[in-house]
Amino acid sequence: MSTEKRPPLDRARVADTALKLLNEVGLDGLSLRAIARELDVKAPALYWHFKDKQALLDEMATEMYRRMVAGTALDPSDTWRERLLKANRGLRAALLGYRDGAKVYSGSRFTGLVHVEQMEETLRLFTAAGFTLAQAVRAQSTTYYYTLGFVTEEQGVEPLPGERREGFDVAERARLMADFPLSAAAGTEIFQDFDQHYEEGLALVLAGIERQYRPTGPGPSAPRV
Repeated sequence: MSTEKRPPLDRARVADTALKLLNEVGLDGLSLRAIARELDVKAPALYWHFKDKQALLDEMATEMYRRMVAGTALDPSDTWRERLLKANRGLRAALLGYRDGAKVYSGSRFTGLVHVEQMEETLRLFTAAGFTLAQAVRAQSTTYYYTLGFVTEEQGVEPLPGERREGFDVAERARLMADFPLSAAAGTEIFQDFDQHYEEGLALVLAGIERQYRPTGPGPSAPRV
């Protein structure tokens, strides 16, 4: 008889196991039953901690956020542009670390106040730079939605870095669209070079924020033409 003592079954252990399993089976294959099997417990044991799958997804998203914050260094002296770049690049990197990471994160609700300290500090930075509170919220949410949407589409093509789904062969797509040359050529702009295209899109969003809100506080601004 084994005397090995297993760690206690708590929310953190369940969420950690679920995130590991997510990379193997994806969101569609992730179930409380599969997680229970991985933990070597009966499925009803998980319902002591999570009432349903969405509650588990909320905790998974919260744990993803904790890990993202731990891996993204934010400097109090950041300009608003630097803060948006760091935060959104960090978010994209975190989401790409998990199969269907963007889908798990999207629509989930943090299970505590883990995000509030950083949110407060960032809003303070933006208002000091000349944004109104409403403008600061809009600037952050717009870049956040851009990143989340971009990664959702990116993971639809490459579920994990270096892994490409069938049906996204750019050359084959171009062959099928030979009668529509511009649409055929657009394939390389849509389904390849995601890093470059993400950065270009993020720069466009930041330029729009600069032009629309014209913050008056300290920190370098993009040149106006």
